[in-house]
Amino acid sequence: MAQMPKKERQARLQELLLENPFSTDEELARRFGVSIQTVRLDRLALNIPELRERTKQVAEQTYGRIKSLASEDIVGDILDLELNTRGLSVLETTEEMSFTRSNIVKAHYIFSHAASLAVAIIDADVVLTGLANIKFKRPVLVGEKLVAKAEILRRIRSNYVVAVVTRVGQEQVFRGKFVVFVLDSQAPGGAKN
Repeated sequence: MAQMPKKERQARLQELLLENPFSTDEELARRFGVSIQTVRLDRLALNIPELRERTKQVAEQTYGRIKSLASEDIVGDILDLELNTRGLSVLETTEEMSFTRSNIVKAHYIFSHAASLAVAIIDADVVLTGLANIKFKRPVLVGEKLVAKAEILRRIRSNYVVAVVTRVGQEQVFRGKFVVFVLDSQAPGGAKN
């Protein structure tokens, strides 16, 4: 397979990263049939930051729209958000999240990632998780990137049913259905109508 000319490759690289800013240098190198170093050099020439910086920029733009949680209460980085409809969040797993004797990420990190996304997509000041029906599909290993997608299935008065599916690559590792409650921030414990 012949490599495409540098200018053409760089133009295509720019298009691909506009479509999906979360593509890794490794994925792009495979796609273009070049080395990872070539992709890095192309990104530098085009003034395109590395993946972590691109993720951070998208997350910072998104956090300003979230009313239900403070940014420090969100587990992971919310990358896409359509309030009262859907959301997307990424969590980079680290050694600190794992059991001491294994490379397996503790379940509460995976759950918290999904639950905070389910709450964050609701356009209200006070939102709490009331019920969760969850299933862990396989253990998650340190270093795997969790991508959670949340979608509101239905609204029942001031409650929402939110489905969250978490994947590593194309493989589903967690799924949950959350019932979240919207509370009237002026009256503690009172539901908003």
